[in-house]
Amino acid sequence: MIEDKPQSILAHLEELRWRVVKIFIAVLVGGAVALIFSDQLRVILEAPFHAAAPDNELQTLAATEQWGVLMRIGLFGGVILASPVVLYQVWAFIQPALTSKERNWAWPIVGALVLLFVGGVMFGYLTLPRGLEFLLKIFPDVETNLRLGDYYSFTLRFLLAFGLAFLFPVFLFAAAAAGIITSKQLASGRRWAILIIVIGAALITPSGDAFSLLVLSVPLYLMYEATYWLVRLVLRK
Repeated sequence: MIEDKPQSILAHLEELRWRVVKIFIAVLVGGAVALIFSDQLRVILEAPFHAAAPDNELQTLAATEQWGVLMRIGLFGGVILASPVVLYQVWAFIQPALTSKERNWAWPIVGALVLLFVGGVMFGYLTLPRGLEFLLKIFPDVETNLRLGDYYSFTLRFLLAFGLAFLFPVFLFAAAAAGIITSKQLASGRRWAILIIVIGAALITPSGDAFSLLVLSVPLYLMYEATYWLVRLVLRK
């Protein structure tokens, strides 16, 4: 049984420091594993470019560019592999501020965050070739050989944006579990939800064409509806 004992600000800061250290170590270990498989990850991450522009190549124009890309691959892989540890440490830090009822939802929420984040990254990867194809063929007469560093910066930001976008249903459910919102408010806010989702999808997707907007907006809205029914039927709020 967990006892709630008031702690000083210094105690909270000390705990936060150790949580951050554990997160850093987890990302470092995950990054090391990712670097071991960097060649395989390169093939996976560069496949969307070769699918969108099969006649073009990635190139480097600086001596340190390949090293920078290798470090980005390690960091990206480290964040993905360490995401369960990262989210658990965040939960463990805020746990003392939760009520016993709210703590019961902590593990399901952490698990859902991990699954949705990884699922969002995978979903973004599947849509990336379509976006690249649109962007690289705006001017057909221009040769689209890209700098390796620029390509990886764009691709990794794109995938992380999708991963983060897929987390929003969990935060809605957590807010409902904490009594901040209700299913009635979610139902009445459908129009605003659709508008926000479409605007967010337009900002995240690289091409902004109707297909890309539809591909991202539809699953996000379906998750919004699923959250509404979970709040209504499971939480009964």
